[in-house]
This record gives sequence, structure tokens and C-alpha cells, in this order.
Amino acid sequence: MIKSILSLSVLFTISLCLFVSCGDDTDPMEMFTDNFDREAMLTEWADLIIIPSFERYVGSLEELNDNTEAFLTESTVENLNVLRLSYIEAYMAWQRVEMFNIGKAEEIGLMNFTNVYPTDAESIDENLSTGDYNLSLPSANDEQGFPALDYLLYGIASDEQSIIAVLTEVTASQFLTEIVDKLSNQTGIVLDDWTITFRSSFISNSGSSATASVDKMVNDFIFYYERQLRAGKIGIPAGVFSGSPIATSVEAPYSEIYSKKLFIEGFNAVQDFFIGNSSNNQTAISIKAYLDFISEQNQSADIAMMITDQWGIAADTFEALSDDFGNQIIEDNSKMLNTYDELQLAVVLLKVNMLQALNIQVDFIDADGD
Repeated sequence: MIKSILSLSVLFTISLCLFVSCGDDTDPMEMFTDNFDREAMLTEWADLIIIPSFERYVGSLEELNDNTEAFLTESTVENLNVLRLSYIEAYMAWQRVEMFNIGKAEEIGLMNFTNVYPTDAESIDENLSTGDYNLSLPSANDEQGFPALDYLLYGIASDEQSIIAVLTEVTASQFLTEIVDKLSNQTGIVLDDWTITFRSSFISNSGSSATASVDKMVNDFIFYYERQLRAGKIGIPAGVFSGSPIATSVEAPYSEIYSKKLFIEGFNAVQDFFIGNSSNNQTAISIKAYLDFISEQNQSADIAMMITDQWGIAADTFEALSDDFGNQIIEDNSKMLNTYDELQLAVVLLKVNMLQALNIQVDFIDADGD
């Protein structure tokens, strides 16, 4: 009897151990509990960085709208230049919000009709000639937004007077107005959603899962860095993926002087979000702070410093680049390729080291082998 009881006791103990062990195996998230205050971080992302960035962007679009109306009312060279200035200011403000492709921005495809380049100049010419176009169609994404404005304000004719002559034609003025209106109206919808509805759900969704706000936002951040910044602004025009340079694929090719400026603003936006820098000189709880917390807790490698150090090395290569990336590619593409290589080294740190430390899975398909 005693032997039977002991046997049963041993079996129970083994079964209990196996149960606990199996429980650990089926719930691996328990192993990664880090006690970091994700909700506080999400709150500061929303209040100190994302919403203020969209507010500034909306304000710049309102100015662009006003200056478009002023130009079409009094079509002088002076007003054209004022319009051009408001165009680049709004384009720069866009660089600060493009990575936040979450919530309403993702739902309405804000990125797709704002900054798909190179623009389809041939289709735009046809639109102006026939007046038959529909900017709501996905096939028209490369006929609108800032790339289309770059073409209309700088490339549609050979000199300022000729540009004015084209833009003041009825169909062209209507097309220009529609592009600017759509940028302003759709972005206003995104900002309203953040301030009225999405902010609270974004903050409250503070868990650790593929659908949680931190996981989605970190993925959007990496996606922007890898696809829009590294590949779109540098790699594709430099010929990294095609085998030969495509100088016409740079951002803002018609104005010729803004491609580097836009790239650096996008790069600075990436660094500022990672570090937690806000426009009002406040420091938000950031990805870097999260990584520092993990590093200290686990006494592991300082991944945040590795990333920022690599970005510092990459930034040194920017100095050698021309303001006009198209001309840089034609004159000496090796400098563009050098910049790409340094940007690429940070991709591994972001997608492997950083995501492993934060226990976040990549939620987008990697198509270029990185």
C-alpha cells in the first residue's frame, strides 16, 4: 500500500512537472515579460510626436492650399515662387509623418496618393489635355501628390512664364487644385481620427502581440526606414535592385535641388522618433529607452547604441552627396551606393537585433533579401 502510494505520488509529481513544463512551452510570452511601461510610451508617442507632426503637416497643407488659390487668382512669377516654397515646406513636413502609416492613414492609403514616385508625367500631360481623369483610382497614385506637384511647378514647361501659361489653363488649374485639395482633405481626416478616436485605442492597445500598437508601430518604423528611405530615396535610383542606375527615379527630380534635403529630413525623422525627440524640445519615451531598459535588465548588448552609431557613420556619407541626387547618380553614382551600404548595415540591427530584444515579429514581407 505504501509502495502504491509512493508510486502514485511520484507519478503525480512527474505529471505536475510535465504540465508546468508544457505550460511554459505553450506560453512563451511569459519568458519575455519585461515590465516596461508600453502604455506610457504609446501616450508620449501620440501626444509628443505623432499628433503634433500631423498638426504641423496639416498646417503646411493649408498654406499650400492658400498659396495655390492666390497663384491661380493672380498668376505672377512672384506668386509662382511663393507657391513653390509652400510646396517644399509641405513636402518636408510630410517626411515627418510618412512612417506613421497606422490607423486611418493606413485605412485610406494616405501614403499611396501622397508620395508615389517617379510620377507619371505622360499621364499627367494627358490628363491636362483631355480633362478625363480619376484621382481616386489606384492606377492614378503616380499622377498626384507631391511628385505630381514637382512636375507641375517645375517640369511641365521650360521656363517660369511657360509654366504659368500651362497652369492657368482651365483643365490644368482644376487638376492642380484637386491635387492640393486631396492632400489637405485626406490628411485632415487622419488628424481628426487621431485626436477624436484613434488616440485612445492606440494607447490602450499596449500589449505584446502582432496586433498591439507597439508591435505595429515598430514594424511601420522599420518598413519606412527600409523601403521608403533606404530603397526609395537611395537604393532604387542608384540601381541597387535593377543593376543599373535610374536617375529619373529620385524624389523631386524636376525641381532638381530638393532630393537631398527631403532625404535628410526623412533620415532625421527616423532618428528623432527612435530617440524620442519632439519638435517642442521634449523627450518622449522611445524605442531607444525601451532597448536601454532591456539591455540593463538582461545585462545584454547595447543595441540602441549600435544602431545610433551606425546611423552616425551613414550620416557622414551624406556630406559627399549633391543636392540633386539625379545629377549625383549621373556624375558619380559610387557615392550614392556608399550611402546605401551604410544605411543597409542598420537594417540588420533593426530587423534582427532590435526585434529580438523587443520580442516583436516582422509583419511585412521582405522582398529584397535583407
